[in-house]
Amino acid sequence: MNTSLQPGMRYTSKLEVTRDRTVDFMGEKARVYSTPMLVNDVELACRELLLQHLDSGQDSVGTRIELDHLAATLVGMTVNLEVELTEISGRAATFTVEGHDSVELICRAVHKRFIVDIATIEKRLAAKAAKLELT
Repeated sequence: MNTSLQPGMRYTSKLEVTRDRTVDFMGEKARVYSTPMLVNDVELACRELLLQHLDSGQDSVGTRIELDHLAATLVGMTVNLEVELTEISGRAATFTVEGHDSVELICRAVHKRFIVDIATIEKRLAAKAAKLELT
């Protein structure tokens, strides 16, 4: 892990709410950004900040998310997810996130990620699969 990774670092992810990011169960006139897709986009935004500072062969996995989805966002609107790294403790990273569309604040979140070595994870997963005779 690169020593450049420090609390206070910020990253902004900008995305468009496309049809595939919306709920469909309320009909076409009520298509809005779905909470599961928002959670996914928050995770990816935090991961992007980390990736800029990780060594080759490292990545991160999500371990916890607390998210308040505060307002509906329509198809075609742009969302900015503003990420701040608030704590780094060993390989554990904590982020706060605020999301805005062009009208209002749409979410607040706290997300935790753990920095991993990909080769180590692959070995652990192979060992687990072997226990289940999946290999």
